[in-house]
Amino acid sequence: MLIDRATIYIRSGKGGDGCMSFRREKFIPKGGPNGGNGGDGGDVVIVGDSSEATLLALTRHPHRRATNGLPGLGKSMYGANGDDRVVLVPLGTLVHDKVSGELLADITEHDQRYIAAHGGKGGLGNEHFKSSTHQTPREFTPGGEWQEKTLRLELKLIADVGFVGLPNAGKSTMLSSFSRATPKVADYPFTTLSPNLGIAELPGERRMIIADIPGLIEGAADGAGLGHEFLRHIERTNLIVHLVDLMPIDGSDPADNYRVIREELRQYSTALAEKAEIIVLNKIDLVADEDQETLIERLAGKIGLAKGERPMITSGVTKQGVGEMLEACWGALDRTQVKQGWVSEG
Repeated sequence: MLIDRATIYIRSGKGGDGCMSFRREKFIPKGGPNGGNGGDGGDVVIVGDSSEATLLALTRHPHRRATNGLPGLGKSMYGANGDDRVVLVPLGTLVHDKVSGELLADITEHDQRYIAAHGGKGGLGNEHFKSSTHQTPREFTPGGEWQEKTLRLELKLIADVGFVGLPNAGKSTMLSSFSRATPKVADYPFTTLSPNLGIAELPGERRMIIADIPGLIEGAADGAGLGHEFLRHIERTNLIVHLVDLMPIDGSDPADNYRVIREELRQYSTALAEKAEIIVLNKIDLVADEDQETLIERLAGKIGLAKGERPMITSGVTKQGVGEMLEACWGALDRTQVKQGWVSEG
């Protein structure tokens, strides 16, 4: 299960108090100040971890606290610093301050670190204040206070390619046809309720991460269906593969269905609508051989492709055209092998 939102409560460590102390030893009547400084409190640090897939661990244990610094001691002994509290999150996590709504960090790289709450500084002992004109200082300072925050974490999947399309366009079947991903597949809409990730292995040790985004419907950009929840995941992808069902079970026009999704992408984000897109006519195995060419030409025209350009043709069930589609994705990502008619710039 993909857990892509979490609220956590964090608190850094308090700084240790400085110490007021004077050296007291036999035959040394005026030993002078020797109070040490307190230790710094621990920080709460958000760290990106490529091995993490969801925010589930944070929803189970939402309270994360660092330890306090220890107070200074006599004999010029400094207090120990508090331990940092490290919070591991998946790559693609956005960190928001829940109170103000401010975006604090965007964790996109492994081992990327963001200090979400700074520990209090250790207080100063009276030894710190001694001078030639102030030889018996009694001043010392308390440790700095901790920081306490409520953070809202939001995960946006990071993938090279994102599959989009209406429910039952065959996205999950397509993903399972070339990867080890095992998304739920059934003959009813909204079978996929959360994004699935798969890895496509191509010859020459080439790999792509592909996300199967839950089906969008008209009005998704305004929150209809499941689309509003998951449109944000497509923002992280570098390339959109738009799967169009050639034989919709409701008898609708595939070209109209294509335009519905394009409009939802445009309404949600102009930048999203301008991403490179590969148009794929899926479920070709359901079309009789003698009707395929006529249907493809008609849909290419209605979709708006220039004369002579053709969308890609695939079947996730028979795997027809799947290899060619993956090579087209690689070429589009590489930007050096883009083939005419395979990629539409929005």
